[in-house]
Amino acid sequence: MRPFPIFDEVAILADAFEHSYPHEIIAWSALRFGKELVMATGFGPEGVVILHILNQVAPETTVFYLDTDLFFPETYALRDKLEGLFGIKFLRLASTLSLDQQTEQYGPELWVREPDRCCRLRKVEPLRAFLKTKQAWITAIRRDQTSHRAAAQAIEWDQANGLVKVNPLINWSQDQVWTYIYLYELPFNELHHKGYPSIGCAPCTRPVAEGADPRSGRWVGRNKVECGIHVQDEK
Repeated sequence: MRPFPIFDEVAILADAFEHSYPHEIIAWSALRFGKELVMATGFGPEGVVILHILNQVAPETTVFYLDTDLFFPETYALRDKLEGLFGIKFLRLASTLSLDQQTEQYGPELWVREPDRCCRLRKVEPLRAFLKTKQAWITAIRRDQTSHRAAAQAIEWDQANGLVKVNPLINWSQDQVWTYIYLYELPFNELHHKGYPSIGCAPCTRPVAEGADPRSGRWVGRNKVECGIHVQDEK
């Protein structure tokens, strides 16, 4: 297996896979990287779609999640349901700091006072440490989710983490995602029926009005739309 980074190859692949089906992108990734390919999920609807596809074309792929210890109970319930449905065990990654230790070191409710630091401690740093040993990771991002994701490619070089990033749903719309979920009768977070189109940590997620920006309930009142794991200018 040839090592990465091979930037010219990544650029060619990005163009080649621009209009490919997610199944094709994932199947190629599994063939190219084998056990060095992993998938990240936050148990959102996009992740559920990819898990369903992965179960068909590359079921041996390791799937991990970044547990901040601040998820909604409904999110943990969905995790357990998906494990049963697909017959897998998600790999749990977490901060080296417990919530109590974080409080001792940085004060109570860091997510209220310094949400960027909280996200970095509980999500970005555990992710960076884990991906150091991998060659490629699959994410569930879509271009129309945030301005930071608008230029993402189906296959791209992840400069922040130093490996290949695979985004099989990059061109999908929210409607396509939900059509797939209903078509295959896949489970999803119960909070989606309660006004939560985008779900993160419980203290930092609010319901939104019908028709509003799906991510407007995340970090309400702050100029923040990303936790940091998909931000390339952070190292």
